Amino acid sequence: MINSAFAFVLISVNPANFDFHCHSSVSDGLLPPAEVARRAAANGVDLWALTDHDDLGGLDIARETAEAAGMRFVSGVEISIEWNNLPIHIVGLGFDQHHPDLTGGLAALRSGRLERARRMGEALAAIGIPGVFEGAMGYVTNPNLISRAHFARYLVSIGIAREMSGVFQHYLTPGKPGYVDHRWAGLAEAVAWITAAGGVAVVAHPGRYKMSGGDMRKFLDEFKDLGGRAIEVTSGSHSPDHVLHFARLARHYGFHASRGSDFHGPEESYVDLGRLPQLPQDLKPVWRLID
Repeated sequence: MINSAFAFVLISVNPANFDFHCHSSVSDGLLPPAEVARRAAANGVDLWALTDHDDLGGLDIARETAEAAGMRFVSGVEISIEWNNLPIHIVGLGFDQHHPDLTGGLAALRSGRLERARRMGEALAAIGIPGVFEGAMGYVTNPNLISRAHFARYLVSIGIAREMSGVFQHYLTPGKPGYVDHRWAGLAEAVAWITAAGGVAVVAHPGRYKMSGGDMRKFLDEFKDLGGRAIEVTSGSHSPDHVLHFARLARHYGFHASRGSDFHGPEESYVDLGRLPQLPQDLKPVWRLID
């Protein structure tokens, strides 16, 4: 549930209230793209990107609704990758949504998700929780993008856990009984797709990845060498210490800084659209890279 008492003080130090990370029902969000756009506008967002997982299907209606509401819209996507056997997400911003490298790469990523979901259902049935695949499908708008979030919503609904975070912790992360691996993109592939389409590659919510400091620097070295240009510093899932830490890394690497709520729905998000803290004042906001 959104925490209205989010610990940061909102200080308007950048010229735009921008939110460059959120989801609609095209992937694993709860609201259709148009409703997400209207909610963002009502919350005072004036520069906005919809970043559904591995799919661009909501961008046209999101753009139309955003512009009608007086917001500038930026094309966005969140790409699922694997790096050193770790699942990581890369956000793409400001790209040509019809570029064949990007659309083809995302189509390849989506293929196999449904079969993975069936295997997840079988794995959970094997430990005494039957019918989870079918239950998760009841929460899905786009079957090609069925995800662990849909499984978590169903498992909460049947009382397996009180919150989705508990489901992930005990059932749906690597090493847990309901987790099934999938062939995601590599870091080089994802950055190449985004840059070929004229976009900016951004590391999504880096505070969520279970990496040592040395591994994070190795990852960011590789990301920068491949053409990555930005990192999410202010995120709905970042603590104040995360913000300070990733601001330091942004300065060290010369990255532009992004800001995104990672909004999925009113009952599932740490912070509402546009209501998260502004970036530290000295950082270069990522919107400056986008035409």
